[in-house]
Parts: sequence; C-alpha cells; structure tokens
Amino acid sequence: MDVPEPVTLKTLALELGLNVSTVSRVINAAPGVEAKWASPETIRRVQELALARGYARNPHAASLRTSRSDLIGVIVPRLQDYVLATIYEGIDAAAEARGRMTVVANSLDDPIRQRMRTESLLARRVDGLIFGDAHLQSPYLDELAARGVPLTLVSRRRAGHVSVTCDDVAGGRLAASHLLSTGRRRFALIAGAKFASTTVDRVGGFLEVLEIHGVGGSDVDVHYTGFDAPAGQRAIAQILDSELQPEAVFAVNDFAAIGAIGALQMRGISVPDDIAVIGYNDTPIAEAVKLTTVRSPMVEMGRLGFEKLLSLLDKEEVESERLAPELIVRSTA
Repeated sequence: MDVPEPVTLKTLALELGLNVSTVSRVINAAPGVEAKWASPETIRRVQELALARGYARNPHAASLRTSRSDLIGVIVPRLQDYVLATIYEGIDAAAEARGRMTVVANSLDDPIRQRMRTESLLARRVDGLIFGDAHLQSPYLDELAARGVPLTLVSRRRAGHVSVTCDDVAGGRLAASHLLSTGRRRFALIAGAKFASTTVDRVGGFLEVLEIHGVGGSDVDVHYTGFDAPAGQRAIAQILDSELQPEAVFAVNDFAAIGAIGALQMRGISVPDDIAVIGYNDTPIAEAVKLTTVRSPMVEMGRLGFEKLLSLLDKEEVESERLAPELIVRSTA
C-alpha cells in the first residue's frame, strides 16, 4: 500500500509558483493581522490550496525555526476563583485571536508551588508567562526577570514588573466615600491577605478617605482573614467579638462580603439596616444577592496582560496599566 507524501510548504509553493517564504508567511500569519507582504489574491490562493491539499501546520517544526513555541504559561492562585477565572478567559481569548495557546497552572498562592509550576512550564518551552498570583515580597519574579524570562502580571502588581490591574486604591476610595455618604462612621474591613497588592491598595484607598474625613483609630477595625466566603464568616465572628460594633463592613472581595452577609444574618443582624456591607469585583453572584460592590474590569485586565506580554516578546517598551473601577450601588449599602 502506497503511503501518500506529506503536504509541505515546499510542495504548496511549487504548485502555486511562489517562494516558500511567501507561502510560509501566509500560513503562519496571526489571525486578523493585515498582510502587507502579499496581495489578497495571493493569500486567497495559498489558503485555498492548503485547505484542498489537507496541509497541517507543524507547530514543533515552526518552533524550531523561530525559537518560539506560541505557548503562553499562566499561573493563577486557583481557577475556581471566579475573578482569576474571568481574567484568564480574557487572556485565552486574546491568545486565540493572535494564534497562540495558553497553558494554565494553579499555585494555590503558595510561593514554593508557584516556583515548581513555573519551572515546569518553562521546561515545556513557553514563550512567556502571565502571573495572577504575585506576592509583594516574594523574590522569585525578580529571579525570573534576571534570567530574561518575559512576564507580565494581572490582578496584582509588584514593583519592577509590568502589570495590568484595577486601580485598587481608587476602588477603595469609592467604597469609603459611598459608605460615608450614607452617614456611617464606624467601619470594619475584611482585608484579604497581606501579601497581595489587592489587599494593600484597596485597604489603603479606603483608609485614606476615612482619614480625610476625620475617621480612624478605634472607629476602624481591620481583619486579614482571606478572600473567600469562609474568610468573610471568620471575620464577622472576630468583628462581633471585638469592642467596635461597626455600622458598615468593606470586604476586598465579593465572596468574602457574601460570607459576611450570611454570618450577620445568622446572628439576626439586618443588612443594611443594622450593618451595611460592600464588596469588590462585581462578580455575577454579587448581582444575584444585590450586593453593593466595586466593579473591576476583569476580562480587559486579562486581554491587556496578554497584549503587553506580546509586546515584551517583541522587545518593545511596555508600561504597567491600572484600569478604572466603578461603584455599583445595590441594596446592601
């Protein structure tokens, strides 16, 4: 039985009467990118013949020629986290539009696991990395940069690295200004984790506005319990056991806010009549429970994080970007 010869760029070029390099550029062009090196008619002919002959691009061979794999590694704390999952959707959609593939790994917000998963991705020859789990004090990202590994950060920032985040300081200010406008003067904060810039910036912006209005000291209680619903529940237990009885709670994550609301209601405390609650990110469940929250542009964060990584791969100058938050007022505050 005769085995048919594989269809190659060379055989396509011979049949079309074109240079192999022209055929290669048409076949390997990123979707949506305008080709100035071939006429529309030439591009049409190449694409139609490739389809008719059943040509399949060999990504391994292409990576050997270009020293690129077209793979982008993404590290997130947990994909079950709605915020990071949505940011990843933005990354993956942008990658698909540019003809790239993404590979995602969970670090569980553990620096040791982050290092292990990253090195595993690098061993698989990813072209660059996008981190959604940056820790403010961890030196590993600096080590990667010193090794020449292209990387960007999303969701969280860290000095010295290109990042795309929500302007979380501004978001914290929005939350504080809104609660003050409702007449509240005693506050508790469910602040997340100290290693995350999202915590530092959101809490910082909130406290900044309170200070401007002469609120602070014993009228403010900050609890670093985490970002999920159980963290909100734990924080409420701590808050209600303290001397301060707050008039409002600001949680730096919607899920912590929802956990707090559940814990308050179980104790017979009415939201917002007794204690107002405001969250952060505006996840779909926030709308479902009528949670007042600060909206962050999650999909756009992922898209821009990917685009900035491509610019770094092309040796272009790239700067960090903070996207504007928006206050979404519903019924909890």
